[in-house]
Amino acid sequence: MAEKMQFKKHMHKLDSVKIFFTDLNGRIMALPINPEDMDTIMEKGIGFDGSSVAGFASVDMSDRLLFPDPKSFRIVKFKHETIGFCIGRVYNEHGERAKADPRRVLEEIILHAEEEYGFRFLLGPEHEFFLLSGETYGEGRHTDQSGYFQTTPHDKGEGVRNQIVAILKACGIKHEKSHHEVTPSQHEINLECTDPLNAADRTLLFNHITHKVAAENDFQATFMPKPFDGYNRSAFHIHLSMQDKDGNNLFYDKGSDHKLSALAKQFIAGALEYGREASIIMASSYNSYKAYVLEKEAPVIRGWGFSNRSSMVRIPYIASPEITRIELRSPDPIGNMYLQMATLIAMGIAGIKNKLICGKPDVGSTYQKKFRARMWDKRMLPKSMYEALVEAEKSSFLRDLLGEKLFNSYMSLKIQEWEGYRTHITPKEFAHYVNR
Repeated sequence: MAEKMQFKKHMHKLDSVKIFFTDLNGRIMALPINPEDMDTIMEKGIGFDGSSVAGFASVDMSDRLLFPDPKSFRIVKFKHETIGFCIGRVYNEHGERAKADPRRVLEEIILHAEEEYGFRFLLGPEHEFFLLSGETYGEGRHTDQSGYFQTTPHDKGEGVRNQIVAILKACGIKHEKSHHEVTPSQHEINLECTDPLNAADRTLLFNHITHKVAAENDFQATFMPKPFDGYNRSAFHIHLSMQDKDGNNLFYDKGSDHKLSALAKQFIAGALEYGREASIIMASSYNSYKAYVLEKEAPVIRGWGFSNRSSMVRIPYIASPEITRIELRSPDPIGNMYLQMATLIAMGIAGIKNKLICGKPDVGSTYQKKFRARMWDKRMLPKSMYEALVEAEKSSFLRDLLGEKLFNSYMSLKIQEWEGYRTHITPKEFAHYVNR
């Protein structure tokens, strides 16, 4: 009731109200509605064609209902419009939560962690993206030649970042830092940590705001992981800590080595154990796997380390024990944020449940390790989408987490994507073979 009253209080300020959700690929979907119908829609939902949303429904059983989550309501002020923003929960025509709704997966693993183990989480992803210009392909789309932490006039995107941060602040979302990243035209904005569900909802909002503000400034924002050869990718590093019901940090242990608790090490072990079979969630596109190369800050080997940016799981330096956390460095920002966060939590819980051992931390750069080159190496993360799909296809862990229906729908989408690239003739391929 309080959320309804809040909405009515602000309705006169809004140009439109939109209910947002994601398809299984992580693409942002939005349904604009009549604000005058909000009470009815909150109570009864509003229908849409689930067969037109990737992974949601078949054409013969396509009716789905969208219910706005009133707790997610925010007023978002852009240059030319003010919208009422709500996250939607997807139900089927029988009034049951749709199994294909990726947000449901995150909600359920959060509930399981708290009810079964008493675990709660704080989570904060790093938001990296590129600002591009023009309509040409490749290097011609760079908006600057700036690098890490460079500022204006070299950094052409600072004004865009400042506008994004200002809109987020007006929505009640506080940022921690904002800067140019390593690669030309690449940017990063980090927000304060929060609970995982809010972090995922907030990521959806962040991505929408970023696209919109970039367009208002005649740029194109992209969360494509690796648009340029020879440069670093955009990542979606996820920082996570675990608390008990009293708020005590369960990753911290004053008496242990490096003050890292046994639970933390088991959690890390779970992330390493299931890293290969969960790779198709964390790095979900064909383009994602072009980023896993040496010396470009993307993890290659399944390992963990302290302050080590070449490790898959990094333990960042902390100034105080209450913020002891892990950082998963394998995800990228083109995937489904709800499934990525749910999978990280599930991997860690599986590590704790099975008392897995994470082994010794990485020492030095993992890029310098001497391994005999071979195509299939389980010490490493998958090097291609095909390899990731094979690992996922035989994964009982992933099937149990997603549920049979969502797992099959997701795999079908990703296999279709792989097949599209496998059978496509590229300009480089044509040039290489045409004179044979």
